[in-house]
Amino acid sequence: MRIKTILTIIGLLIYSLTFGQDYFKYYQYVEEASQLYDSHEYLKSGHKYSEAFMALENKLMMDRGIMYERYNAACSWALAGETDSSFIQLLKIAKDDKFKGYKYILADTDLNSLHQDPRWTEVLEIVKSNEANIDRTLVAILDTIFMTDQEYRLQIDSVGNEYGWGSKELESFTKIIDITIKEIDSINMLKVEEIIDKYGWPGSDMVGEHANQTIWLIIQHSDLVTQERYLPMMREAVKNGKASASDLAYLEDRVALRQGKKQIYGSQIGGDPETNICYVSPLEDPDNVDKRRAEAGLPPLALYVSQYQIKWDVEQYKKDLPSIEAKEKDRLKE
Repeated sequence: MRIKTILTIIGLLIYSLTFGQDYFKYYQYVEEASQLYDSHEYLKSGHKYSEAFMALENKLMMDRGIMYERYNAACSWALAGETDSSFIQLLKIAKDDKFKGYKYILADTDLNSLHQDPRWTEVLEIVKSNEANIDRTLVAILDTIFMTDQEYRLQIDSVGNEYGWGSKELESFTKIIDITIKEIDSINMLKVEEIIDKYGWPGSDMVGEHANQTIWLIIQHSDLVTQERYLPMMREAVKNGKASASDLAYLEDRVALRQGKKQIYGSQIGGDPETNICYVSPLEDPDNVDKRRAEAGLPPLALYVSQYQIKWDVEQYKKDLPSIEAKEKDRLKE
């Protein structure tokens, strides 16, 4: 099962690279590989992932690196019957990137064709050993927190995808469940506060990548005062390798907009209920946004906003910015 990383809220890639054409090529190839996977063209998908990795050869400064896309490549290769290519990727992320998804990889049907190969046991043993220091009790708590956080938001996504993200239908539905979501968010935030007070910011070495990101997610969904309190702590956690630079970018943007400032990375999207059209919320220095996104491990803005049916044109955006800022000011007054 392909791990979704690029365009979802749960973006997990963390790396920096020299900004340039290679950056755009990488993300373009990865998106094409993802689409080929979805179309069941697994061999072509595997080759496209290889093109993506080649585009960044000798230009990537590794942290967790391209671990999740290498996992996705392994899935494509396995489904295409290219066993050796699949194990090259799996062994690399297991040995070099310390992949911690034992239950996930064990249950992944995309990799069923590998199970009779002796290398499969080797991969499992390495991944399991990578999780030796994981706090299972804490992971279980954070997994439950994540599920409660997402339950009603997934329903909002469903309505938004069906009727549009600026639609009256979405607005009405959101109002109905808004109080419930706020109550859940408050409870989840109290639980996360207890965890941080006891352990500090738990890194992926302690709880794994998914549970680690849940900490950020709950703060991202909290009120401005709480976000302002934990933003400096998350900045420090990123410096110490305990949190994701791409996740931090989302929090930086959300806090900035709530403070009446412009966002830095373009992660926050607004919607006009009258036209049912989405737009990039007020953005600082739009000409250089992709340089900042590259430094945070985020894909080019044009690729990111395409999922909202937005065509990124920086010159047009600068012309539209005054009206966008007016819309945001009106929204903040509501």
